[in-house]
Amino acid sequence: MVIEQVRSVAGLTDGLGALLADAVEGGASVGFVAPFPPREAAAWWQSIATDIETGSVILIVAREANRIVGTVQLRLAPLPNARHRAEVAKLLVHRDVRRRGIARMLLAAIERIARREGRTLLVLDTISGSEADHLYRTLGWTAVGSVPNYAAMPDGALAATTYFYRDLSG
Repeated sequence: MVIEQVRSVAGLTDGLGALLADAVEGGASVGFVAPFPPREAAAWWQSIATDIETGSVILIVAREANRIVGTVQLRLAPLPNARHRAEVAKLLVHRDVRRRGIARMLLAAIERIARREGRTLLVLDTISGSEADHLYRTLGWTAVGSVPNYAAMPDGALAATTYFYRDLSG
C-alpha cells in the first residue's frame, strides 16, 4: 500500500472516477446521487484539477498494485482569518478493500500535511450514524452537532449530517 500526495490529476481521473462512482454506488453521501457513472465521476475530478495544481486542495491517494483504492482531500481555507484551518473532504475507500486501515492511514497523512501547512484546526461533516461517523469518533474527532435532513443520499433520501472538528494545536 502506497499513500502519497499527488499534485495533479493528469492520468488519474479514470481511477479516481471509478473510486468515486464506487462510493456513490455503495450508498455514500459524498455530494452525488445515483446513477453516477464513472465517466461523470472522472469529469468531476477534472473539474477540481486547478485547485489541486494550485495547492488550495491537497489530494492524497492510496494505491495498491497501481490501482487507486482510497483518497482524501484537505481543502485549505483561503481567507486571512482562516488560514489556521482546513476542511477534510471526500474520504473514500473502495468497497473491495475496506476494513484494512486504509481510511486511518489516509487521515494520518492528512493530519501530517495539515500540520506542515500550519493548519491547526480540521473540520468535516459526515452522515450521522454512518461507518464514517463511527470512524471519526473512534479516532478522537469531536462531534459538534447534527443537522437533520442536510444531505441527499445517492437514492435521494434525506439524511442528517454530523459536524466534527479536530484540534491539532496540542
